[in-house]
Amino acid sequence: MKHLKPKKVVLIGASTGGPGQIHKVLKEVPILHNTSIVIAQHMSDGFLKSFATRLKEPSLNNIELTQENKLFKSNTVYVCEKSISLNINKEQLIFKENKISKNSFNPDINLIFNSFANIKDIKILCVILTGIGDDGVNACINLNKNGARCITESKDSAIIDGMPSHARELVLNIEVLDMQKIIKEISEFCE
Repeated sequence: MKHLKPKKVVLIGASTGGPGQIHKVLKEVPILHNTSIVIAQHMSDGFLKSFATRLKEPSLNNIELTQENKLFKSNTVYVCEKSISLNINKEQLIFKENKISKNSFNPDINLIFNSFANIKDIKILCVILTGIGDDGVNACINLNKNGARCITESKDSAIIDGMPSHARELVLNIEVLDMQKIIKEISEFCE
């Protein structure tokens, strides 16, 4: 049976303050059809599994942790961990763990999001939420150049305005929305 890739993907990157924001998003997202969501939330390994479990409560969708050699399939919410990226193998998309000697983020938002930048047959919505630093901004720039729609939180909406501030400054034509409007845009994109 041929693996069916999603037609649409939502990429969500967050750090400090993100778990609550992501919980709000998944509470409102409809049942996915030909769409997947990839969540890259900075968090220690020991907490990512329980975070994914907690996200199942409000969500109508299947939620899985990414793993080495796991097929990327439609109608699933993926919670990333470690230095994971997406590779193309015989027309299938497969998660791969990258052996990086120095990685200050878990997961590395730029690494996972950049692995989507050159995929041409999937419509992408990239969202940068609250957090310290600038992880995910480089990937957002690359995704934007390749036709992805990019959104970040407004200063007033973000719990910590580091990542959104860098995204607003560096990503051309990025949409700046408050959290309620981001939830609405993600939900409509997933319909």
